[in-house]
Amino acid sequence: MTLIHTINVKVAESAVGRWFRLDGSGHPKSRKGSLFFTEMRAGLATFFAMAYIIAVNASIVADSGGTCICESTEADPICLENQDYLLCKGEIKRDLITATAAISAFGSFFLGLLSNMPVALAPGMGLNAYFAYSVVGFHGTGSVPYQVALTAIFVEGWVFFALALFGMRQWLARAIPRSIKLATSVGIGLFLTIIGLTYAEGIGLITGNIATPLTLAGCPPEDQDEFGVCPSSSKMRRPVMWIGIFCGGVFTTILMMYRVKGAIIFGILLVSIISWPRGTPVTYFPYTPVGDDSFNFFKKVVSFHEIGKTLNVQEWSIGEYGGQFGLALITFLYVDILDCTGTLYSMARYADLIDEETQDFEGSSIAYMVDSITISIGALFGSPPVTAFVESGAGIGEGGKTGLTAMFTGLCFFISIFFAPIFASIPPWATGCVLIIVGAMMVSAVTEINWKYMGDSIPAFVTIALMPFTYSIADGLIAGICLYMLINTLIWVIEKASGGRIVPPNKHEKEPWTWKIKGGFLPPWLRRLTKGKKDFWRDDSSISGDELGSEGGAEKVVVDEPTKGSPVTPKESQEKQVGEKLA
Repeated sequence: MTLIHTINVKVAESAVGRWFRLDGSGHPKSRKGSLFFTEMRAGLATFFAMAYIIAVNASIVADSGGTCICESTEADPICLENQDYLLCKGEIKRDLITATAAISAFGSFFLGLLSNMPVALAPGMGLNAYFAYSVVGFHGTGSVPYQVALTAIFVEGWVFFALALFGMRQWLARAIPRSIKLATSVGIGLFLTIIGLTYAEGIGLITGNIATPLTLAGCPPEDQDEFGVCPSSSKMRRPVMWIGIFCGGVFTTILMMYRVKGAIIFGILLVSIISWPRGTPVTYFPYTPVGDDSFNFFKKVVSFHEIGKTLNVQEWSIGEYGGQFGLALITFLYVDILDCTGTLYSMARYADLIDEETQDFEGSSIAYMVDSITISIGALFGSPPVTAFVESGAGIGEGGKTGLTAMFTGLCFFISIFFAPIFASIPPWATGCVLIIVGAMMVSAVTEINWKYMGDSIPAFVTIALMPFTYSIADGLIAGICLYMLINTLIWVIEKASGGRIVPPNKHEKEPWTWKIKGGFLPPWLRRLTKGKKDFWRDDSSISGDELGSEGGAEKVVVDEPTKGSPVTPKESQEKQVGEKLA
């Protein structure tokens, strides 16, 4: 422990510590409790919670067929049995495993390095399904070819960049009412819980139903009927679900209660190690064609697959796809704006990095721009839109507060390019309960919502409810914002039309809101540039006290001169010197 403490102190006192504002760095805005080894653990926790995206994203996008050409026949119109097509599709999947790991490594590393945010980037769940099944379509049956859809994503990334460069995305995040922002954090917590409870990325405790939207599950997948529903006789009888609950959930919770460092990582590793041996009831590699294929990939341990069929395949001749291209571009645009904005803001609030006065977080401009550039680079790799991941909450829950967390996550993704067989073999029931635990911690923000005034509480509640129930952060945020605008605009119209006589009895309990957010519409760097500052890229908070006067980084402080003949206390003399220095 002495060695770890010594390294933490040395790193904090170095230029690295000051850049990332580690605790003990001496930076005026250092982040309390942020230590080098804590950030490293947090980065690992985020990676393990996100590692499923390597295999899941590749599998989903490969269903589109990628650049493979389907020689359809009457008997097999969409190449379900065409062996040549299926072999090509397998190659696309391996390309996308490399692409997913590479773009996640790039985006996460540079988001952490440049914006100092503990948030990781990767191809977004939901966005990839929309890309594969709605835009391109299963085996290319959609309205837009794979190459043209990637062109739309590439353009979308640069549109995002322009919006972030000139402050639109930052202003949108700050202008959203406080109750909706808090509700977004809670809704994402419940969204993570839903993910952790399902089969795809969780323990398989719930599934869809016919008579009701959801129902209790927990049966082996082979026992599910054609609608995915578990028969009553086999509910709650899936062994891996219980392994996930006790070894991944209860065990991790107990460790966290005793404040064991690395509790989340230990839980994920324990369940994974239990699930890897073959021939057991809880194996991740059953003796099936899919299990054999997964185990054969797992046995490679170290393997690098060069991207061959999805790299730089954009198609710029979009004339015949004009309407569909525009629709795909606009849809990707608004979904990604709201999804990424809501996630980044919620993660910043969860990490306690929000400035309550400006309703913004440090490095927001850079964070949005890095996200935008990563989207376009990901399109070159053949990937659907990249976005901030809610699983970053696992690292924040482990104590991550700075960009070092995201950088370590990025490094893990980079390593996974060469060890993809290992990291792609972390079973979903190993991370399911971790997502539920993180969701429980994020839901605590519900107590800060203004439940006294219905103009604030009802839109907030709708936001919370729709995020998990529609399986979309963007849909919940859209519903909450629109309902907030409708309710409060109608109240304002009625008040004005009645001359102020008809108002809700408790309107005074409404939280104040204005679009005139402190700092204005333009981002800080642009405001500094318009004032003629030569080093406009430097944040005022990074300027030392000796430079404040010459750089204009602080307002002038007026100090009254003492009355002639009156005694001047040491404190007054010191205040005067500080005032003169700042002025």
